[in-house]
Amino acid sequence: MAWRTRGPRHRSWRTLRVRTSAVLVGAVVLAVLLVPPLAQLDQQAVDLASKLESPSWAHPFGTDDLGRDLLLRCVYGLRVSLFVGVAAALVAAVVGTAVGALAGALGGWVDRVVMRVVDALASVPHLLLGVFVVALFRPGVWPVLLSIAATHWLSTARIVRAEVLSLRGRPFVDAAISGGASRWRIAVRHLVPAVLPQAGLAAVLSVPHAMWHESALSFLGLGLPAHMASLGNLIEGARGSLLAGQWWPTLFPGLFLIVPTLAVAGLAGAWRDRIDPRRRSELML
Repeated sequence: MAWRTRGPRHRSWRTLRVRTSAVLVGAVVLAVLLVPPLAQLDQQAVDLASKLESPSWAHPFGTDDLGRDLLLRCVYGLRVSLFVGVAAALVAAVVGTAVGALAGALGGWVDRVVMRVVDALASVPHLLLGVFVVALFRPGVWPVLLSIAATHWLSTARIVRAEVLSLRGRPFVDAAISGGASRWRIAVRHLVPAVLPQAGLAAVLSVPHAMWHESALSFLGLGLPAHMASLGNLIEGARGSLLAGQWWPTLFPGLFLIVPTLAVAGLAGAWRDRIDPRRRSELML
């Protein structure tokens, strides 16, 4: 069996991927921050005389079935979806880090009980659990955010617990125990700071997943209110247009959902390589 490491061609491709991802993420951030105040247009303004116009200089992405500019609607939709995704990922990361660190640091019956709860919740499909949580409230941003956070902290808890268990046998933990430090102090002062990079990576990877989750709920009519521009609502509202042959109301919101996902995944891969250098020279058969 022959083994070899990835060569310069792979490294150059990885560098190009990271730079492209950084440019795309920067473009997304600039779009959601600058386009709405600079456009000076009402994204809810209805113009039935211009409905379902194909892409043109006046409307680069065309218009929807109510004559609203689709480029502006997509930017506003990305703004809402990105806010929900980032906020839900942060809440999930905090909860998952706390639960995982608690289970890993205390061990014993606490670890067993906590992980059985995590396993039980993880056995339920995320979308189904999200639908159940959203159904308890009126449609809005916060119920959707809560439902996404409630289903996305499980993977972070597992990652953090595994890292804590691997750190418990390290010399610096043994030294802290010899010095009389309590389990709580060891967890707060030593273990949690050591797992923050992994928890941060899990949070970044949760952002696109949370955006897709929100879009799925909105597409099913269970997420954000129909009048609010989110990527899921835009795609859901374009179903009739797609069947009639108008492709642009579906294509452009879909691209606004796919491109940030790929960009964040590219940056997260680079972050993973930085915090785990062994992945840089991954062996290949």
